Amino acid sequence: MPDYDSIRFSPPAPVALVTLRNPEDRSKATEIIMLLDSGADVTLLPRSVVEKLALAYSSDAYELSDFGGGTSVSRAIRAELVFHGLTFRGQFLLMEQEWGIIGRNILNLVSLTFGGPKLSWTKI
Repeated sequence: MPDYDSIRFSPPAPVALVTLRNPEDRSKATEIIMLLDSGADVTLLPRSVVEKLALAYSSDAYELSDFGGGTSVSRAIRAELVFHGLTFRGQFLLMEQEWGIIGRNILNLVSLTFGGPKLSWTKI
């Protein structure tokens, strides 16, 4: 599992590889790169993976705000996310990037130690 990614992020940022599953037909996609972002309220999934798994969109849409003051609208889907041996089931939002973001709705449920100078993180 990668710890910090210095290719996609400058400065290097903590990432994890997760598995996403469709709760309806149990199809899955593995080794999805997710940024570990304690500043994000929610977890966002890459749209390309969601479409590959044919996850159903809910009628719910949410307005997202970024640090630059911009806003966008994101649709919600139901999925299962496996992160470090733990399965999280529920509603997730979509984003238009090749990687996703694990936000505080999941990070608040696990204990992690970030070793920035060593470019590593561990689950406690």
